[in-house]
Amino acid sequence: MLRSPFALTSHENKEEMTISNNPPGLRFTIVICATLILLHGCAVAPPRNNPLPGLLAEEAVIPGIPSARTWADQTPKHVEHWLADASEEEVRASFGGIMDREHAYLAISGGGANGAFGAGVLNGWSESGTRPEFTLVTGVSTGGLIAPFAFLGPAYDGTLKQIYTTYSTADMLIKRDIFDIVRNDAINSTDPLRDLIAEHVNEEVMTAIAIENRKGRMLFIGTTNIDAARPVMWDIGEIADSGQPGALKLIQDIMLASASIPFAFPPVVIDVEAGGMPYQEMHVDGGVTSQVFLYPLGLDWRRVEKRLNVKGSPKLFIVRNARLYPEWKTVDRKIVPIVGRTIDSLIRTQGIGDLLRLYLGSVRDGLEFHLASIPEDFEAKSKEIFDPAYMVKLFERGRTMAAEGYPWLKDPYGLEAASKKWRPSD
Repeated sequence: MLRSPFALTSHENKEEMTISNNPPGLRFTIVICATLILLHGCAVAPPRNNPLPGLLAEEAVIPGIPSARTWADQTPKHVEHWLADASEEEVRASFGGIMDREHAYLAISGGGANGAFGAGVLNGWSESGTRPEFTLVTGVSTGGLIAPFAFLGPAYDGTLKQIYTTYSTADMLIKRDIFDIVRNDAINSTDPLRDLIAEHVNEEVMTAIAIENRKGRMLFIGTTNIDAARPVMWDIGEIADSGQPGALKLIQDIMLASASIPFAFPPVVIDVEAGGMPYQEMHVDGGVTSQVFLYPLGLDWRRVEKRLNVKGSPKLFIVRNARLYPEWKTVDRKIVPIVGRTIDSLIRTQGIGDLLRLYLGSVRDGLEFHLASIPEDFEAKSKEIFDPAYMVKLFERGRTMAAEGYPWLKDPYGLEAASKKWRPSD
């Protein structure tokens, strides 16, 4: 059964934080990797079986779960049908648990290790006693790793704290040597991260998500279909509630794909079906196409609110696992520092643009806008890709701010002011 209205657009910035807040060696390796691939063009990565042809892209589905996902950059046709033709009984059958009540939405951005901030905010928010039950939760990259636990509520705060305060780089990935890199699809293996996801997102968690899905609550995680170069929104609740034997692995694959930065981490291959034939798609970090998302701007959300008889103005909460302001850095006149700084700037400004689009959409649709981000005066620096000491400090900062009553930014003017502030780096 297709769960119509709350479909998508995509993410924040996993890449930003992993590239800009980690040692220069990562940027160097990414640039060298890209150069070697362009020069040699003969990578010997695991082959893809039957890549999906572009002509079949619109009809490809997950076997047994046709409602598992949709494109995140356009309003799905079934949503318009639902808005226009679904009966009151049909609406209540799918969304009865979220009808005739107030709504709160949560969008969690990427940011790599900076996801510790979002995890801390959620923990502190629970401590404050003011954290709502979210009607809709979306996440991308590190936000996609947080989203299922944020969706399930304060009972999983301890899991978030464990994930974002106790694991190091060695617990997440295995670095490949330069010869493996040129023959492969990334500079690291994410087998350890895959194992960690499987440990924490198990049958119990999937069952809990399915139960909430039946109430009408929704959980979406974003990836990028790298062949199409388009964002994809995955309905995790529908997958969890599908009863298909491969549902749990698919959810784990989606979470891994959502956090898989190209070059740094391998893409994730997902099996699909089109015209009765099996094919494969390749998915990477959703931040490649967008860095934070809620639903397509083309969707008339006021009509959705009317169909669900939402009480009052829905509240949109965005947790951006990044800083809003730029940092001044004197860049060496060398290719690697220049390219690295350019990537940092592109991703930061893309993230600001995504936030502004969400703000404009919230004004149009009558949502109350709330934004949290890493505060300007947070001075700690990460010494590795996933530095537990750094993440503990960031987690505690987010937790303390939320427990004391988070000072949510309510409009984009704060973004403009933040963009004019410069801080010297170390």
